[in-house]
Formats: sequence, structure tokens, C-alpha cells
Amino acid sequence: MEVTCSTVKAKLDAGEEFVFIDCREQDEYDTVKIEGATLLPMSQIQERVTELTQHKDSDIIIHCHHGGRSLQVAMWLKQQGFANPLSMAGGIDVWAQEIDPQLPRY
Repeated sequence: MEVTCSTVKAKLDAGEEFVFIDCREQDEYDTVKIEGATLLPMSQIQERVTELTQHKDSDIIIHCHHGGRSLQVAMWLKQQGFANPLSMAGGIDVWAQEIDPQLPRY
């Protein structure tokens, strides 16, 4: 249920089709974000899951700060019948270390 930051970066660079979700909260997103990711906070996922319904059979990659919340969201989406939800292991913290060191870390 997990995918590495480098795999996500390769998918973005290749223009592959997938839904990229940031499940952190608004204040975290305001601090630092990955271009191409859409904010859908974990605290709102149950109320807003219908926004993802059209992507039920698509690849969905979720990220958070370190990978814990995104893994929970991926598992929950799987339980809701989504075909391929994946958590980005290490979250934006590893992304900032390995992919884009110019991003601020918190």
C-alpha cells in the first residue's frame, strides 16, 4: 500500500495519470506543498470522499508529513472500494530530503 517518493517523482515527470492527494491540514499545506498535489485533509476525508468517487478505479497517491496519516487514508479508501490507493512512504519530509531539498522542513 506504499510507494516511494522517487517513484512518485518519476510518475509526475513522466506525466502519468494519477490522483495526488495531500491529506495534511491547511496550516501544514500553507507551510510547504508539493506542486501537483491537491489538499484533502484527513480530518475531512469522510465528508468529502464523494470528490474522489470518479477516481475509484484510478491510481490515487496520498501523502502527509511522515507517511502515517496517508497510510491510514489509503487503507480507509481501500475499505471504501477504491481500487489502488497508495501512501507515499516518508511523506513530504522525505520528499524534501531526497527530491526537493529547497523545500522547507518542519
